[in-house]
Amino acid sequence: QVQLVESGGGLVQAGGSLRLSCAASGRTFSRLNMGWFRQAPGKEREFVAAISWIGPSTSYADSVKGRFTISRDNAKNTLYLQMNSLKPYDTAVYSCAAQGDRGWGYWGQGTQVTVSS
Repeated sequence: QVQLVESGGGLVQAGGSLRLSCAASGRTFSRLNMGWFRQAPGKEREFVAAISWIGPSTSYADSVKGRFTISRDNAKNTLYLQMNSLKPYDTAVYSCAAQGDRGWGYWGQGTQVTVSS
């Protein structure tokens, strides 16, 4: 089992920045592939970014490339998402996830990010 708790969401003006955190517990965080996803009202959940446990290597959705940075601190069992140059369409509930044996099997409760124009 993996428990994930996000924090750092809030209200920000367009062009501003936020840093989301995801505290993990329950399994060896350093051996987990981790990711961020988001879901806007009335839309399906979409992939934002991921970071592997080995390397690590990172991947991003095209819509956030160059603006968002995913990182991890294995000593603190924490995943981060630095979000810069935020736009109104980035407004969503952001959730972190950990990969289990059958894909993204562990999820946090999510944190709201609202970007005003």
